[in-house]
Amino acid sequence: MAARKTAAAPAPYHHGDLRAALIEATEVLLAERGIEGFTLREVARRAGVSPAAPLHHFGSAAGLLTEVSILGFEELTRSLRAGTATGGSDPARRLRGQGMGYVRFALAYPGRFQLMFRKDRLTQDERLKEAGDAAFVELELAVRDYTGWGREKPLNRATQATVLAAWSTVHGFAHLALDEKLGAQAGVECTKDFVDGMLPEILRQLWP
Repeated sequence: MAARKTAAAPAPYHHGDLRAALIEATEVLLAERGIEGFTLREVARRAGVSPAAPLHHFGSAAGLLTEVSILGFEELTRSLRAGTATGGSDPARRLRGQGMGYVRFALAYPGRFQLMFRKDRLTQDERLKEAGDAAFVELELAVRDYTGWGREKPLNRATQATVLAAWSTVHGFAHLALDEKLGAQAGVECTKDFVDGMLPEILRQLWP
């Protein structure tokens, strides 16, 4: 049995699984230790490969982290769209649903979320820019519908301010939740329960 296990170790190289294994190990490590605790050596150890394997597939630590960030923005876009769908045809409910989707994504993927906006740790990859832009477009469209500005005209200053305010609100709330900084406001509830109970009320006050 031991001999077969040893012989099977290189399989990820041949079967194309190593790339996914390295990304998965990176996400687990980020969730456990944060970006400051990330090392290629530890990722390789968890994936069961040599320290050189991540460099072979991604070129650098920044290359691997960029791939994880791209996946993060793609998942965030899906979360925003799912949140929008909960609002039906009501622009206010759609925007609030997006806000819930944003924070729920952060709580579900803390490693990705903490990494995605750390440009100092990522490469200047066009795919990363495109993935980030796609997520931002979802928010912009929801705000355009909510304000009645329409989808074709360039944003005016007021609508642009609303977009940034909406993003800042949910982004900041997500960080407070992840950092367990809600303090006594959360009482004895777990973070997720508090978010599910309080965030909708906050969003209703901001976007009635």
